[in-house]
Amino acid sequence: MPHRVFHLVETLQIGGTETQAVQTALRQHARDEQVTVGCLRAEGPLLDSLHRAGIPIVEFRKPKKLLSIQGIWQVLRMAIFLRRERFDILHAHDLMSNLAGVIAARLAGIPIIISSRRYLDLEWWCGAWRNRIASWIYNQSTRVIVNSKSIRDLLVRREGVPEQKIHVIHNAIDADRFNEAIAVQGALSFASEDSKLVAVVANMYSPVKGHATLVAAAKHVCLNAPDVLFVLIGDGTERPKIEQQVKKAGLQKNFLFLGSREDIPQLLAACDLFVLPSESEGMPNALLEAMAAGLPAIATSVGGVPEVIEHNVTGLLVPPCEPAALSKAILALLNNEDLRHRLARAGRERVARHFSFDRLLSVLNTVYAELSEARLVGKLRPAPLQTLAGGTVFVDQVNE
Repeated sequence: MPHRVFHLVETLQIGGTETQAVQTALRQHARDEQVTVGCLRAEGPLLDSLHRAGIPIVEFRKPKKLLSIQGIWQVLRMAIFLRRERFDILHAHDLMSNLAGVIAARLAGIPIIISSRRYLDLEWWCGAWRNRIASWIYNQSTRVIVNSKSIRDLLVRREGVPEQKIHVIHNAIDADRFNEAIAVQGALSFASEDSKLVAVVANMYSPVKGHATLVAAAKHVCLNAPDVLFVLIGDGTERPKIEQQVKKAGLQKNFLFLGSREDIPQLLAACDLFVLPSESEGMPNALLEAMAAGLPAIATSVGGVPEVIEHNVTGLLVPPCEPAALSKAILALLNNEDLRHRLARAGRERVARHFSFDRLLSVLNTVYAELSEARLVGKLRPAPLQTLAGGTVFVDQVNE
């Protein structure tokens, strides 16, 4: 029996979380689930694909601060809408949609409430009080879906979320879009035939993406491989600082800043290897996409990355913030064609086998079905829970 599912995201801009949410909704809709997508700001390029599929989109416009009169009114509007439409499941996908959606769903009496955690820590969302709010939200949910075991362990250890409430579902990508891509013409044409192109796909909004470590490592790499070209795809407020670091290191001819691009599969197809130098990651889509594109990958052993890469089998792992280790790994791949081909082949096979949307939908539908069955047989019912202030609220839980 199809579920009535309400997916909630903050925006429909291009991003890992937003893409996962929209692709999930599109595929559920194609399988005859009754899907609606809610947004706190209905804006961004991903709107078009939802419109084309005929999926209803509803906006609950979030003001600058959720904790405001207008913010509270939008939560109440959402609760009224959810109650009127009688959804079976609310599935919130990011921080702000967790905060607004879980509360609205509880007010509306939605039987199954799923929140999500897709990051280890956010620089702007930290501190004891905010962590306590997040913990409270997770404990209000029927289930918390995370995209890596590292995030699950963090929620259990620091947020006090019961492990049985958490379900790990790894990210998925459309592997065919990357492994069938044809190399882009023109954008990289100035590179010489002997150049080796190293792709780095990451936003430039935070130092946590590790660009400083990359530049430091590149200094040693370029001494030994002067024709190497680091192709940086992504943009953000940190970009001027990164460009200045490259200039200070005298590596301008070895770095190409492409900014935000929509032809990433074609760009990856033109490159020789991929580097993810991040200091923190949940489950990086960029790494999955590069491996699907057939690039041998080097990544830092942080967050969910070791759940994707088995060292020296499907890629190379290096410690974060260690330029010497990163440069050694890059040179090892540049100087060993057989190793590049072996890792690329194994990496592509692993992504195709374990990170497909068919696998994600299968696991997610199992979660939905198990919770629906528990509800029907009376094992899913409200139970008391401590509030932030120590009082009593209600949370849906499965009583075994």
